[in-house]
Amino acid sequence: MAKKKVCKKCKRFVDGNECPNCKGNQFSTNWQGRINILDPEKSEIAKKIGIKEKGEYAIKVR
Repeated sequence: MAKKKVCKKCKRFVDGNECPNCKGNQFSTNWQGRINILDPEKSEIAKKIGIKEKGEYAIKVR
């Protein structure tokens, strides 16, 4: 199974050639850890790391 690609700018998991979150086009398959944000308004973790959109994010991207 191939590793999913992650936007280098906002760390969101991406299918396709453009990040739906930040419109970036630089990706990496070298990432560690995942976090799934369901409600960014109520999530303390999302607030601490600056996530404003729900979705699946990588914790560390190289």
